[in-house]
Amino acid sequence: MYRSGIGMAWNVFKFCTALRGLGSIMILLVLAVVGVSYYAVVITNYGPGFAAGGLDSLLAVAVLILFHFLLVMLLWSYFSVVFTDPGCVPPSWTPALDEERGDTNPLILAEFPADVENRRIRFCRKCNQFKPPRCHHCSVCGRCVLKMDHHCVWVVNCVGALNYKYFLLFLFYTFLETSLVGLSLLPDFIAFFSDGEISGTPGTLATSFLAFVLNLAFSLSVLGFLIMHISLVAANTTTIEAYEKKTTLKWRYDLGRKKTLYRCLGQTRRIGLSQLTQKKICAECLLSTVFNIPLNLTWTPKNSEYER
Repeated sequence: MYRSGIGMAWNVFKFCTALRGLGSIMILLVLAVVGVSYYAVVITNYGPGFAAGGLDSLLAVAVLILFHFLLVMLLWSYFSVVFTDPGCVPPSWTPALDEERGDTNPLILAEFPADVENRRIRFCRKCNQFKPPRCHHCSVCGRCVLKMDHHCVWVVNCVGALNYKYFLLFLFYTFLETSLVGLSLLPDFIAFFSDGEISGTPGTLATSFLAFVLNLAFSLSVLGFLIMHISLVAANTTTIEAYEKKTTLKWRYDLGRKKTLYRCLGQTRRIGLSQLTQKKICAECLLSTVFNIPLNLTWTPKNSEYER
């Protein structure tokens, strides 16, 4: 796969430090949008239609079942991104310069061949420690994150090696849920501008109108992010790398679209086979031709360190 030159007019990452003040406000905002949508779909519209009988009842059952399923998956993936440690460099980690020690994993090296950029030792002055390839310092979290994609204000967390899968699933289920809510409330939105009589109180009508507008806006915006991140996954690159990279013949981490997608979902072959654990993911992020650690380590997300 070939890398295309992608440029940005100005560096947006330097403004990320201003996001520290938002904190948990964004989580409350997400829950508020979910609450408004739930009230408009379940309480106001399709809940009463469930007891009406006939075709309206069957339609209400189908919408409610699909709505609650997508809502559960959305909330699960969302809080998985929020509370999962994205992966950081252990404080005592240092690059192993001697390849003759035998610590290098030949399977990893076969997938990521050596090049000049891989051999450049990187050091973070803010954390005062070495950092492996694809690792970047987050000015919001104040630490170096393994395979950092970006700091997401909506999840109040960095998106990195260990929670990127949940972030991608969050975008997927958010798009499906917001699209379902938008389609479910579309008749009420059209009736709002018609000359005919509209059933319901002004409060319920306003809630349905607000829920439709919010979900339509989120559906369109999340679709753009979902397409962008699927393209990044296909190229096995991150948002930061897409911002920084220059035009070259071949991206050194390119594994092929199919294999990269399996690895992003935590699988090494097919879904349901050979799970990639947090230990394996972090070990691969810390390994390269000159960045090596022993593989007999245990990942402890609580303190983000490796214990023998």
